[in-house]
Amino acid sequence: MKEIELLSPAKNAETGKAAVDCGADAVYIGASKFGARAAAGNKLKEIEELVNYAHKFYARVYVTVNTLLYDDELGDAEILVNQIYRAGADAVIIKDMALLEMNLPPVPIFASTQANNYSLGRIKFLEQVGIKRVILARELSLNQIKEIRKNTSLELETFIHGALCVSLSGQCYLSEAICGRSANRGECSQPCRSTYDLIDSSGKIIIKDKHLLSLKDLNLSLHISDLIDAGITSFKIEGRLKDIDYVKNITAFYRKKIDEILAGKKDFVKSSGGTVNIPFTPDPEKTFNRGYSTYFLNSSVKTLSSYNTSKSIGEYLGTVKKVYDNYFELDLNKKIANGDGICFVDSNDRFTGTNINKTELSKIFPAEINNIKTGVKIFRNFDKDFHDEIIKSKVIRKINAAIELKETDAAVVVTAKDGDNNIISFKVDINKTPAQNEGNMFQTLIKQFKKSGDSIFNVSDVKIELQRNYFIPVGKINDIRRTALSLLEKERIKNFPRSKWEIEKNNLQFPAKKLDYTFNVTNEKAQEFYLRHGVEEIKPGFELEDDRKEKVVMKTKYCIKRELSICPNEDGEKTKFKHPLYLVNNKNKYKLEFDCKECFMKLKW
Repeated sequence: MKEIELLSPAKNAETGKAAVDCGADAVYIGASKFGARAAAGNKLKEIEELVNYAHKFYARVYVTVNTLLYDDELGDAEILVNQIYRAGADAVIIKDMALLEMNLPPVPIFASTQANNYSLGRIKFLEQVGIKRVILARELSLNQIKEIRKNTSLELETFIHGALCVSLSGQCYLSEAICGRSANRGECSQPCRSTYDLIDSSGKIIIKDKHLLSLKDLNLSLHISDLIDAGITSFKIEGRLKDIDYVKNITAFYRKKIDEILAGKKDFVKSSGGTVNIPFTPDPEKTFNRGYSTYFLNSSVKTLSSYNTSKSIGEYLGTVKKVYDNYFELDLNKKIANGDGICFVDSNDRFTGTNINKTELSKIFPAEINNIKTGVKIFRNFDKDFHDEIIKSKVIRKINAAIELKETDAAVVVTAKDGDNNIISFKVDINKTPAQNEGNMFQTLIKQFKKSGDSIFNVSDVKIELQRNYFIPVGKINDIRRTALSLLEKERIKNFPRSKWEIEKNNLQFPAKKLDYTFNVTNEKAQEFYLRHGVEEIKPGFELEDDRKEKVVMKTKYCIKRELSICPNEDGEKTKFKHPLYLVNNKNKYKLEFDCKECFMKLKW
């Protein structure tokens, strides 16, 4: 049976535990440093706490150490990876190949999407040098994923939901160029979410003051089955900076979706244990989103950008039907509550929003009504009732277990077994005095043994095989049950199938002889790695470059021409614009280059 993994983000142990409760088969979390989300670091104690919790359900914990390293950080990075392993982590996610030159513990190594896992040649190389899993570039199509699966055997992980970086991961230097905050070092200032003017070489303004590089969020929920068939085994939700309500909602949504799909695929199972009871109805529209797209999974999608705002849009509510002095009415009948947040594009083509103070039947009273006009499309970017329900709800994840009370010639033995075939047995001393009403005693034994309480188990099956139904006080029965479940939990943890993975150094040839700054070599050990693999010339990474003029600071599959329906390949370019085109933001001006053959757009500094 092939295992399918739902992988959720965790900015801390609390969020990670919530993800596990909602059905995540694995969670990924940042260490105290060297993570691609510098603001989401965690101490080793917190990682260990999450590991201990997740392992009870046979869920795994992966820790990110996926930034570029400098020479003076190499020693600390090696120590950190060893500490992460001792904390019980199930894999370390890396970007910098310097780590493969270090004395690593036997922990599986995953290649971060920040390692630019776009080409088949690079992915095959990573497999050959010992990487257990690659996290694929978000830009890959379904056919490209199939081709990678056909030619490799390592594990393939892909993002299925969340925010999209407009650049190829690991290939964006815009933040570093502007303000010295490197995305490759986990410090991105997110200039792609700013507003820009698009102008041509004559200075003509084509589009003014719009979020031209800000993309909608990813949602591949309708394509999970296709991705499984294409060879993906790990489905990743983006969001290590997201709050707990987002993580609970989106994890629960994909847990339900994946379970429905696996029910129809006899050769696949989820990779962790237990079943989840979710007391709310998950809905991706009701949580943070900029609108959704399937990005490049299928080539038919054209509107990828969120021009009007880089903030959350949420769910569409309807169009304003009529506006009065202090309230308005919508053309759709959706429940709106006091405290909800709404947003819209006003008559001046500006994205704005307000809060709802109160509602009376169809009347909606906003805190500010001046910008709300008839015909305006209203979105809800904060659903107070839904938010409160998620925060307050107690999601319960339980592992099915069976308890047997059996009498032999020598003793009375209790046996407990869980759904993953962990088994414990122990003897109990009971006074073998038959109960006055043996039928009632039998029912009491069944009832009390099925009370699993706050344990991680759901006792779904109880067998009583005694010569007589002896009188056993309820307190004694409860003690036996608690002992059985406690021992079974310890047995589960002891038997947790933790993977060990050794990387043996080799001299296999890297698929390039010369490396420019886009290969992100920023330390001596990374140089040693590439030289050992046959590279002859290595330029330092962008962060170490003195001369940055005329450098490409972003490479992206997203193309403004395609977005404007003037793509030469698809539309036949019919435009009066004078090339080259530029993006302008304050004093910064970036030349746009279009590689129409390979379908890439580049921003030049």
